[in-house]
Amino acid sequence: MARVRTAVLISGRGSNLKSLIDATRARDYPAEIVLVIANKESAGGLDIARTAGIATKVVPHKIFASREEFDAAIDAALREANVALIAEAGFMRIHSEWFTRRWEGRILNIHPSLLPAFPGVHVHEQALAAGVKVSGCTVHFLTHALDSGPIIAQATVPVLPNDTPETLATRVLAEEHKLYPGALKLVAEGKVRLEDGRAVFA
Repeated sequence: MARVRTAVLISGRGSNLKSLIDATRARDYPAEIVLVIANKESAGGLDIARTAGIATKVVPHKIFASREEFDAAIDAALREANVALIAEAGFMRIHSEWFTRRWEGRILNIHPSLLPAFPGVHVHEQALAAGVKVSGCTVHFLTHALDSGPIIAQATVPVLPNDTPETLATRVLAEEHKLYPGALKLVAEGKVRLEDGRAVFA
C-alpha cells in the first residue's frame, strides 16, 4: 500500500503530533509523516519528531517581511519533501490566502471547540463564559476563513460545574488525541474530500 506523504505543522509541545506519529506506526495506516515543520526552534514537538526519526525543519516566521513570504518558504519545504497532505497541530500562524488555496482540500486543522462555536484563541475561557454544557474538539479542512473550514470529525466532552479553562482543556486534549488520527485516516483513504466548499463523505 502506498501511503500518503504527510507533513505536520506545529508551534509548540507537539502532543497531537505524537498521537499522529503513534497512529502512523500501524502498517495499515494510510498516511506516513515524512516532515515536521515548526515556526519556532523551541517547539517541543521537534524533539518528538526527531526521536521518531522524522525529518524536521524550522521556518521562523519573524525573519520574513510578510505572511506570503513565510508561506512561500513553508510551501517550498513541503514540495521539496514531496508532501501530499498537511496536518496542522497547534500551528499558531494564520496562512495567506494563496497558500490555503494552493493546498485546498489537502490541509487539515484541529481546534479545541465544537466549531463553529468559539473560533480563535482563549477557546476554553469562551466556552466557560458562555455557560455551555458541552464542549469538545473539531478536525476540519483548513480554508482562508479562520476556523471556518468544512468539518471532518468532532468529539464532545461535558463541561462540569467546577471546570476551569485548564481542567476543560485537559479533557478536550485527550479527545483530540483520539480524534485527529481517525480524521487524518479518513482523508488519506479518500473517504472524505473537500468538494465545492463542503466535506463530502464516501
